[in-house]
Amino acid sequence: MTTLKEFEDALREQGMHMALAILERLRERDRTKRSVTPARRIAGRKMTPELARRILELHGTTEMTQQEIAFQLGVNQGRVNEVIKRGKWLHDDPASPEAIARDKAKARMAVDAAGKRPARRVIKAVSADQKKASKPKLSNQAQLLLGDL
Repeated sequence: MTTLKEFEDALREQGMHMALAILERLRERDRTKRSVTPARRIAGRKMTPELARRILELHGTTEMTQQEIAFQLGVNQGRVNEVIKRGKWLHDDPASPEAIARDKAKARMAVDAAGKRPARRVIKAVSADQKKASKPKLSNQAQLLLGDL
């Protein structure tokens, strides 16, 4: 299959400058019609017991898939699955496993944002002379033993 670049080269070889001008005009028209599309990803809402009950209500009363429910309510599809399959997020219990995991993650994020992460080690370059100077001296006996090998 011929590419657009090859087609343009063939037009140039044949001296068809009018066709090249028309092609350029079409390109300009296409560029003006282009728009920047927003990201498809939506920011997820915080899971609450009310939202979990709404998910179960939609699941029970409609024929909607988990993906459709997630899209309509603006939550992650995995959260919809957790509510339907495991009954998570139905209680506002701060001791529930998902609430504990959420709080731990928030605490980790707060520590990282505060800059409490350990500083990176600085590795310094050492010249060959410095390496030789830092080597320990061997005793005479050790030198004799190593010399025999």
